[in-house]
Amino acid sequence: MAVTDEAIERIKGMIVSGALRPGDRLPKESVLAAELGLSRNSLREAVRALSLIRILDVRQGDGTYVTSLDPQLLLEAVSFVVDFHRDDTVLEFLAVRRILEPAATAMACGLLDDAALDALEEQLDALGDAPSVEELVAADLEFHRAIVRGAGNSVLCSLLDGLSGPTTRARVWRGLTQEDAISRTLHEHRAILGALRARDAEAARSWATVHIASVEQWLRSTL
Repeated sequence: MAVTDEAIERIKGMIVSGALRPGDRLPKESVLAAELGLSRNSLREAVRALSLIRILDVRQGDGTYVTSLDPQLLLEAVSFVVDFHRDDTVLEFLAVRRILEPAATAMACGLLDDAALDALEEQLDALGDAPSVEELVAADLEFHRAIVRGAGNSVLCSLLDGLSGPTTRARVWRGLTQEDAISRTLHEHRAILGALRARDAEAARSWATVHIASVEQWLRSTL
């Protein structure tokens, strides 16, 4: 194991064990290096690496702190990595989304109140029957984001938010090239909303699966 990796593992161990908690300030560099049996250089590199993935917060002139460790904060690193996807991996992102999002939609079914469902319906009504592809894709992202947020699981919400980026271009491409893509998407959104209003979790899950799978199937045949 590289020295820096060992330093990262030691600091991670302190956080996992509870020796360092969210919001805690790390001991001075010289003290912590001696305590962990590390050189100050390797400790410094470890702190830099952990700050990049939002585990630690380095505040100039104040010290280094453990962040809140909030899932949304930590999963920003996943979104950053996802941004470097290659076009030939979009199908893999869609496949993961097809596994996770229907489950989140089913979870949200019993949790979204009437006001939240009314807001979704107003969004669909405002979009109209013939939106532009760009308007449809933007609304599609917000429609699913609102439903997933309603599932009440911040980890799932952050993961799906990170996965939505790589599929945006495919959705726009489909809207521009597939004849009935816009009308089909609007129909599927209405069907998902109808299942949510009926408090039918399995129907909501099924329609969400159909909705995502249709993009995946189109892209697979196109490629």
